[in-house]
Amino acid sequence: MRNYNQQKAPVKHAHRINQEITSEEVRLVTRDGETLGIVPLGEALLKAQEQGLDLVEMAPQAKPPVCKLMNYGKFLYMQSKQQRLHKAKQKKVELKALRLSLKIEKHDLETKLKQANKFLDQGHKVKIDMRLRGREKAFRDQARERMQELVDMFGQDVKADQQLKSTPQGFTVTLAKKA
Repeated sequence: MRNYNQQKAPVKHAHRINQEITSEEVRLVTRDGETLGIVPLGEALLKAQEQGLDLVEMAPQAKPPVCKLMNYGKFLYMQSKQQRLHKAKQKKVELKALRLSLKIEKHDLETKLKQANKFLDQGHKVKIDMRLRGREKAFRDQARERMQELVDMFGQDVKADQQLKSTPQGFTVTLAKKA
């Protein structure tokens, strides 16, 4: 059962605001960025209250700490909005997969190579699998040579992100564009 007489624990912020500021003097900055100089904390809190704003400690390591008059809720909202925009602008690299067989014909192989180059030009990584089925597993050496030839066909601007490796089903390699 909850005791309603207990006060809630204070919310933790990235910055100290209003009564959380412990310094006796602060370097006060207005919401427009104008520096008002070094003032006592009480006076700074009074100015913030008169203007209906929060006093936010922006640089606690400075002597005296730099505090700014601002709407803290709006400040947090704008920060989160900028982070979302920054995150949306970041290029997401996907891993595209192509599957080949040992008996692939020359034209089909060229088509797969074009597709892989298209993915690489878009900035994605490409995983190429060569699956060996049934009796093809007896020709693992041929399959390894074929995969190595395939990797060499991409040229100098493509590097093996993950080297050619053997799997129980065949061989796999991951390629990426050189930066």
